Amino acid sequence: MINAKYRRLVFSFLMALLMTFIMSFAITFLNLGFIDEFIYKWITAFIKAFFIAFPAVFFVAPFVNKLVDILIKK
Repeated sequence: MINAKYRRLVFSFLMALLMTFIMSFAITFLNLGFIDEFIYKWITAFIKAFFIAFPAVFFVAPFVNKLVDILIKK
């Protein structure tokens, strides 16, 4: 198992991975439909999006957690 001190890094990686996988598929499909080069264009979009999403999630997630704590009654 992975050491608990890496929780934020692992969370950010997995969240970015899954979200960019799903969203790049959806946006590629909506923009192009199922064309002959769909898989290539989707994977290309996924890789580009992941390299933007991973640091974004890493740095934004703590702020969002604090915001949720403010908004949710305990």
